[in-house]
Amino acid sequence: MTTHVSAEIAGQPDCWRRAADTAADHADLLPRRGERIAVVGCGTSYFMARAYAALRESLGAGETDAFPASDETPLGRGYERIVALTRSGATTEVVTLLARASGRIPTLVLTGVPDSRAAHHADRVVVLDYADERSVVQTRFATTALQLLRAGLGVDLAPSIADAELALYEPLPTVWERRAQFTFLGTGWTVGIADEAAHKLRGVARAWAESYAAMEYRHGPIVISDRTSLVCCLGPEPAGLRDEVEATGALFAADAIDPVAALVRAQRLSVTLAARRGLNPDRPRHASRSVILSGAIRG
Repeated sequence: MTTHVSAEIAGQPDCWRRAADTAADHADLLPRRGERIAVVGCGTSYFMARAYAALRESLGAGETDAFPASDETPLGRGYERIVALTRSGATTEVVTLLARASGRIPTLVLTGVPDSRAAHHADRVVVLDYADERSVVQTRFATTALQLLRAGLGVDLAPSIADAELALYEPLPTVWERRAQFTFLGTGWTVGIADEAAHKLRGVARAWAESYAAMEYRHGPIVISDRTSLVCCLGPEPAGLRDEVEATGALFAADAIDPVAALVRAQRLSVTLAARRGLNPDRPRHASRSVILSGAIRG
């Protein structure tokens, strides 16, 4: 079955190349070094916000917090900017947050829809319409937004793009498809990437998937791993972790591929598992392109 999401996953390297150009063209709109910011989103966009926040702080670019827009973001903490990630620009919680911040804190929105309500409420907008998607499932928009923000931090995206092309070209190990339980681990900024990988397998394939900070996985969650498990480490592999995972009987996977490119593998795995289970990966049950709640802010 041909799916939109498969084509969108495959299109990520080209989108990331454009993201690098977009970052250069809109450098004056992106967070400045030393600026104190909060980054918000919902679902997949929130996981990308977490990854960017941790990466920005680790690079010494400025204090950066990440919050789910679906929760009460504390606007009284002295933030100099709110950065919101929203593919559709229609998600109620994001629009509500931007309305709350209006006139109080400058806001920047990264969106796939230029005339959306989120864009209307934002002070500044970066449009990634070339990364928008027909599938309900977010893949290329989320990674493109993150890659644009990485480029804005001075990260050279060329190695990540090359790794993604390899991740798309190489067949997935067939042994991965036969696993029943999946755990994704991250360290530092890649914890958000691990969370998104597990989120994709749950949402698209209804798989038993979990995610943890790599060292926290050792503090209890490792007990779920056994011979039916695949444990993937995205990013640097902590010393001794492989031996501990393999002692449970689980299959351990880790390499030097860029963490965002490694997420592409997880996206592909989610689609493969969905097909094996007779599911439509473009339209997971109970999921929608954007969550619009009753009483949504209009205008």
